[in-house]
Amino acid sequence: MTTQVHLDVTSAEPVSALLKDGVQIQIRPLTGADREQVRALHAGLSPESRYLRFFTIDPGMADRAAWQLCRPPGPDHAALGAWLHGELIGVAGYEPTEEDGVADLAVVVADWMRHRGVGTLLLEHLGSLARSRGVRCFRADTLARNEAMLRVLADTGMSVRRTDRADLVEVEIPLEQSEEYLEAVGRRERLATVESLWPLLRPASAVVVGASRRRRSVGNALLRRLHAAAAFPVYAVNPRAGRELEGVRCVPSVAELPEPPDLAVLTVPAHIVPQAAEECGRRGARALVVISSGLTEPQARRLLEACHRYGMRLVGPNCIGVADPGAGLDATFTPRDPRPGTAGVVVQSGGVGIALQDHLSRLGIGISSFASVGDKLDVSANDMLMWWESDGVTRLGVLHLESFGNPRKFARTARRVGRKMPLLTVIAGRSQAGRRAAASHTAAVATPEVTRRALFAQAGIVATDDLGELVDAAALLAHQPYPRGSKVAIVTNAGGAGVLAADACTERGLIVAELSASTRRRLRQLLPEGASLDNPVDATAAVPPRAFRAALAAVAADEGVDAVMAVAVPTAVGRPAAVAGCGGKPLVAVTLGQAETVTVNRDGVPSYAYPENAAAALAHAASYGRRRSRPQGTEPVFTDLDRERADRIVGGFLKRCPDGGWLPPDQAMELLEAYRLPMAPWRWARTEEEAVAAARKLGGSVALKAHAAGVVHKTEAGALRLGLSGEAEVRRAHRELAERFGDALEGVLVQAMVGERADDGVEVLAGVIQEQIFGPVVVLGLGGVATEVLGDRCARMAPLTDVDAEELIDGLRAAPLLRGHRGRPPADLPALREALLRLSRLAADRPEIAELDLNPLIARPDGVVAVDARIRLVPNRPWDPFLRRLR
Repeated sequence: MTTQVHLDVTSAEPVSALLKDGVQIQIRPLTGADREQVRALHAGLSPESRYLRFFTIDPGMADRAAWQLCRPPGPDHAALGAWLHGELIGVAGYEPTEEDGVADLAVVVADWMRHRGVGTLLLEHLGSLARSRGVRCFRADTLARNEAMLRVLADTGMSVRRTDRADLVEVEIPLEQSEEYLEAVGRRERLATVESLWPLLRPASAVVVGASRRRRSVGNALLRRLHAAAAFPVYAVNPRAGRELEGVRCVPSVAELPEPPDLAVLTVPAHIVPQAAEECGRRGARALVVISSGLTEPQARRLLEACHRYGMRLVGPNCIGVADPGAGLDATFTPRDPRPGTAGVVVQSGGVGIALQDHLSRLGIGISSFASVGDKLDVSANDMLMWWESDGVTRLGVLHLESFGNPRKFARTARRVGRKMPLLTVIAGRSQAGRRAAASHTAAVATPEVTRRALFAQAGIVATDDLGELVDAAALLAHQPYPRGSKVAIVTNAGGAGVLAADACTERGLIVAELSASTRRRLRQLLPEGASLDNPVDATAAVPPRAFRAALAAVAADEGVDAVMAVAVPTAVGRPAAVAGCGGKPLVAVTLGQAETVTVNRDGVPSYAYPENAAAALAHAASYGRRRSRPQGTEPVFTDLDRERADRIVGGFLKRCPDGGWLPPDQAMELLEAYRLPMAPWRWARTEEEAVAAARKLGGSVALKAHAAGVVHKTEAGALRLGLSGEAEVRRAHRELAERFGDALEGVLVQAMVGERADDGVEVLAGVIQEQIFGPVVVLGLGGVATEVLGDRCARMAPLTDVDAEELIDGLRAAPLLRGHRGRPPADLPALREALLRLSRLAADRPEIAELDLNPLIARPDGVVAVDARIRLVPNRPWDPFLRRLR
């Protein structure tokens, strides 16, 4: 189980973050206890720096700045400090101005720490804090000659606006998280992360703390593996093992090491781990791998605190180690040496890691770097993705993750890295046991599998259902070009096998290509009498090897073919030749009867034991090819949102109900209308007379929906009365509801009837579930009573781009109904996409929304309209997933 230690920049606890040279610093809010350090920081500035910051060299400014920055916190101002090894190296704060949402900014960095990214990091953290408190823009005045400060502001990626006035520059810094800003933050994070990982994956020296003389112990095995692979000094620490252990110099304690180690590997008992980490930090270690398992939460916290205090990156605990075979690093105790190669691997499960190492080595792919991250207290898949992106070796990434610390940053990083190389994973947590009970339809359909698939889809990761399928896909993606599309040509020497292959391709969403007339003429010239020239091509059992190869080349040359599958069955009269390349198009082989599920020949062609495996691998490759070339999409900017109205509704309800709960129907409808979501016309009524008046104003037939405490599912509770026409029917329905619910009846929602005819549109569910780890997830599914029965749903994390909204619709099995089916007119898909994007914006803006249902949302040819809505709110504080910080 992953032990997670969450630190928040808004609390007094320090948050660790990386400078651009990989050095760790701590950031936290300033308090009165920091006043002397803040004064000393300002007083220690050079006269030039003091003048550039304060427009004066008056030494009294140091005292005034210290008092201002360290005064008690308030909602209108904030100040953060940055520390390196306990020394204050920079501060940043903002103060209110007369203009609402605009704050004055001040940043000071110690002279000796300039040009290392301290000011930029502080500005990112202060901006995130200010944004969560409603500040829209920072403003600062600086001298035109203060090039360093102007460069810091320009490099943030924010759309800085400057106004030059003689020797003074007025700068405005909008705090919205634009795409340009997030890209700039990502570049800075990648640079800093890679620098911080060098001591871990390319160490200049290493030590095993807890190495043993017992040959079957983990410490002994790991020391032997590390020493055998390393071209750098390796040491051992054991107070009872003497001066030498397995050919390695051994010392009694970490303090007695002859040099500070870049990498320290701990194999000591769990209760000793925090103390050993502290000793390694004091000796100057720069990275830790903790093999030990069974740490309690307090022990894990002490371990992490030691790593942050001394600036060490940490892998583990509860892991099998790290390796970079090409660089001579093997700090693992796996049973076999990994083969150097091009696949980066990060896993939480050690057993899965061992299996992946073996398979990737056997298939000639090999390992570029390997990290078993275990409990993921620090180094995670995010870090390894950035390392692979920059190492110049990795061409394929393989991930096996059982938990996610920051899935939104992971998705953004993976999407960027995935455009450079294929990333593969296995979807874990797909079982019924992973589902959680929920009151709303949206929560019920947002299973762990749905949310994981949403994450991987948005990240552009090839997600497989099992480990074997992952290995099959890796064999293809590592050795063959990516297909341009989904059209496959099949060539076989056994007709029945070709039929199986065609079925397998179709079931995986591939298209069995129609061969051109010229291709069929060429095949007639190449193949024996009796060959079938349609796809799948049956070359007959007697086909000569050369003719079989020529047939593969012929179908590959067809412009209507994106990939080729060769299906061979060895017979007594012949064996098809070993296949080679296909003119830049991917080629896979199926050899029925081969012992291994997948092998790779010396020409890089993967051969599978069954057509189903080959088809699955090709489908994953085609999916990757599509995602790699698809546009990233953009988040729309809606200028007609009434956020103030939304603030009043949400804030007012949580003030009355501090623990949260279901919004009353009228407030739910008002909140949705504040974001211009298309709701069926409605009125709220507390009495029978108000209900009659509301029905008269709405006109036509109406529905009455009772609101009573504890009632969530209205149909089951008998809280609905539909198709009411005229005053008499409305009165009778209201009296029935009043009698049914008695004093619990708080009012009724009177709503115009829509979608009364069968051909009025398609009912879908559109909703939001606030996942504890994933954040807001938008779910789209088939609506009405079929929501949970048919299980047709798709999900994406909010906020959505226009491409995400399109994929939500296309991801439904019921998508043909929305596009028009058997004479039914198509739904207004642009209106449906807009509704999803507005719903996504609401979810992203309001983290207090725990669950939201629009069910049904009727997609009609002339637009979309929601006829029922439920929203549950909980107290929730905004969290910035893209803020640069370590765990």
